[in-house]
Amino acid sequence: MMTLDQYRREWFGNMRADLLSGLVVALALIPEAIAFSLIAGVDPKVGLYASFSIAVLVAITGGRPGMISAATAATAVLMVTLVRDHGLEYLLAATVLAGVIQIAMGLLKLGFVMRWVSKSVMTGFVNALAILIFMAQLPELDPRNVTWLTYVLVAASLAIIYLFPRLTKAIPSPLVTIVVLTALTMVFGWDVRTVGDMGALPDALPVFLLPDVPLTVETLMIILPYSLAVAVVGLLESLMTQQLVDDLTDTKTDRNQECVGQGVANFCTGFIGGMAGCAMIGQSMINVKSGGRGRLSCFTAGVVLLILVVFLGDWVGQIPMPALVAIMIMVSVGTFSWSSLGTLRTHPRSSSVVMLATVVTVVWTHNLAIGVLVGVLLSGIFFAAKIAQLFRVTSTISPDGRERTYRVEGQMFYGSVEDFMAAFDFKEALERVVIDVSAAHIWDISSVQALDMAVLKFRRDGAEVEIVGMNEASETIVDRLAIHDKPGAMDTLSAH
Repeated sequence: MMTLDQYRREWFGNMRADLLSGLVVALALIPEAIAFSLIAGVDPKVGLYASFSIAVLVAITGGRPGMISAATAATAVLMVTLVRDHGLEYLLAATVLAGVIQIAMGLLKLGFVMRWVSKSVMTGFVNALAILIFMAQLPELDPRNVTWLTYVLVAASLAIIYLFPRLTKAIPSPLVTIVVLTALTMVFGWDVRTVGDMGALPDALPVFLLPDVPLTVETLMIILPYSLAVAVVGLLESLMTQQLVDDLTDTKTDRNQECVGQGVANFCTGFIGGMAGCAMIGQSMINVKSGGRGRLSCFTAGVVLLILVVFLGDWVGQIPMPALVAIMIMVSVGTFSWSSLGTLRTHPRSSSVVMLATVVTVVWTHNLAIGVLVGVLLSGIFFAAKIAQLFRVTSTISPDGRERTYRVEGQMFYGSVEDFMAAFDFKEALERVVIDVSAAHIWDISSVQALDMAVLKFRRDGAEVEIVGMNEASETIVDRLAIHDKPGAMDTLSAH
């Protein structure tokens, strides 16, 4: 449980860096929030209000200081069909319900599921996200839509981003890039795309409103599938981003609290006209690389975002897109795990396959959840195959040839059942068979059924069978599920 003193340090222990990094993030959030609104098929203000609300609320209630949460593409794409078929009000209702589901997941302590995400899947997730961040910038670099000046300004922005820190690190170089390029564009009147070209910015503060939908079971059935998808995908991306920020900052934070924080943010956001969101790996990387570590950075990003778009919209609209594109390219390059390319040859082949499969699936589907699911499933399959290879059965026969002892070693589960059954010679004429499982562990119903089958086949041919050395956990599952010592067991064998 977090102490009040620890919570206070997370707010005010890094004030100057948090304020500056929050300002940088706020500026970078604006075009993305607008773009995500367009993806979902709603007005830009829906994404902007959501980014403000989610950032502020997650800063207060979340479990990972320094991580940026706002409206995201991962959740926006899930809402497209709902908005098209039923309209904005159902989107808001689905956002509220998604928040309730996420809060429930946090209270049920489901954050532990991250322990099943392997390092290979994490690396694939990071690399795929870096590629997606870079690909998202390509429309702003399309020669059919932009002039040669855009490329010059992007190059100049990258030069400032990477060279300015050599002069001083007191001010984040992405912030310097935005200020310098905006000033030059306004002074010289250069013809380049600006934030204002992406859509109209809101000119009023958000207000509390109830989603205008019928409170019926039919409405629940309409929004529930979307809410579940948003809740799961949002938490998956948030928890993986949390893990990444934990690794970068050498800290450990509360996953279950982050689930609750994300849920509270989405729940409240639906009541001010905002869409659902989650943690953003790109913006979180900007924040961390700009020095942001505390809750104040995310809070500042949300508050400054609202101030910029509502009260300084005319100025914000003048920010040239090449500056923001350069910042996101920096994030993409910094996010990609370049060392993973060099370890493809040295790491186990199964790990490399998992990493590449995760990358390909995410990039192909543009869905992080599907990519991670593929990676986790492959990891499980490879692990099961590896464990099955460590399984073996050996046997010794008594001097008189009447008794044989089979010694089982390793993990008995569905992947080793075939080898287990193949190790027995059921045609051998024996008076007694001993199955020694002292060096084995029985895990599932498949292995229990295999043990049943072996015992019953030997008994059918007149042999006395004894199972010895069973550990307590294995004995528990065998006592509950096995049938070889129960009445009518031989009839079951005959049925097969």
